[in-house]
Amino acid sequence: MTVTLLATPLLRAAETMASCITDTLTEPPPAHPAGVDYGPCSTRWYGQSLSKGAAGMAILHGVRAQTGHGGWEPVRAWLRRASEETLNNGTGAGLWFGAPAVTHALTTAMPHARPAALDALDHAVAELTERRLAAAEARLAVAARPSLSEFDLVRGLTGLGAHLLRRFPDSDVLRRVLAYLVRLTEPVDADDEAGRLAPGWWSADPPDDENPERGGHANVGMAHGITGPLALLALAMRQDIRVPGQTEAIGRICSWLDRWQQASPAGPWWPEKITVAEMHAGQPAVNGPARPSWCYGTPGIARAQQLAGLALGEPGRWQAAEDALARCLADPVQLSRIIDPALCHGWAGLAATLWYAAADARDTSLPAAVPHLMRLLVQHATNPTSASSGLISGPAGIALTLHTFTTGTDIHWSTSLLIN
Repeated sequence: MTVTLLATPLLRAAETMASCITDTLTEPPPAHPAGVDYGPCSTRWYGQSLSKGAAGMAILHGVRAQTGHGGWEPVRAWLRRASEETLNNGTGAGLWFGAPAVTHALTTAMPHARPAALDALDHAVAELTERRLAAAEARLAVAARPSLSEFDLVRGLTGLGAHLLRRFPDSDVLRRVLAYLVRLTEPVDADDEAGRLAPGWWSADPPDDENPERGGHANVGMAHGITGPLALLALAMRQDIRVPGQTEAIGRICSWLDRWQQASPAGPWWPEKITVAEMHAGQPAVNGPARPSWCYGTPGIARAQQLAGLALGEPGRWQAAEDALARCLADPVQLSRIIDPALCHGWAGLAATLWYAAADARDTSLPAAVPHLMRLLVQHATNPTSASSGLISGPAGIALTLHTFTTGTDIHWSTSLLIN
């Protein structure tokens, strides 16, 4: 699929919107004074964050500069802001925050640059990955359940592996991450409420922080769940990067997703999470699809399964995934649940996922849906709901998605979402 499928006026409108958004985000805001609120609901800037900080902003400006749509000074300014505080390389660090996020931003935004700090940043990411692998090994040795942050895309080894797949695809540490993900799919002989029925990625974390339930849960989404590891294993295989058991691991995840796939008049869908009670009942408590977001909804899950089908050479699986996404996009009830234009939960994430899925599609149904989604994104892009301007949660991701549509280029920013 190419952008030639899109009408010139629509491309022009998308680029105008991308430029207008970018033009409001060229300079970092003033530094926050000492004592400013750092809590989760704060509107302050988190410099080293992809989600709502300067690291994500640097990616937007870097991609546009590489395609001749902007200069390099905003890139440098946002990278300076991203690295002005001591970079987190501890518990909270991952692809979306801390030293890995800044390294990912720098190497995506300025891929040919060799700043003096780059070797130190690469070393920090490798050292963090080694520590996370050692902790996972220790957890497996005592047959304990993982936390989501051990393996997810946002904070865990899947996100670190996504960065390594782009940055150091031939590295031993990447292969060790893939080998860990293979082990993650194997059952854990834990003596708990979940028992042997639970898959290896069944998390000890409660399914709902506000109303916790004993026994943990299985998370299905791309951001925090098992479809993130599925996408990484499949993307690595498509680059002919393989470890023992990788094919079987992909198959185990896909079989589990098949088990929990639900039918509806609007097409197949998957629950966001499976609790102990739902696992023992054999069915989810919810009775229909939720918001069609990249992070938890049908679009992200379908894209991961499409990638798996392509990696395994299983046309039936990738066709079924494409059909699920196409039917989701054709359902006005599901689309009406999107109230946010940004990447994580909103129109930009849905549109970006469709864009890459359509590029790999076997037939014309997904490419044919691209213009409609692009119009919806342009329409909703003027009403950002986030107070910050990062890549994942703010207008920067909207602008970058529109820019990708109009130029037909990726420049690997989609590593941040594991959709390509």
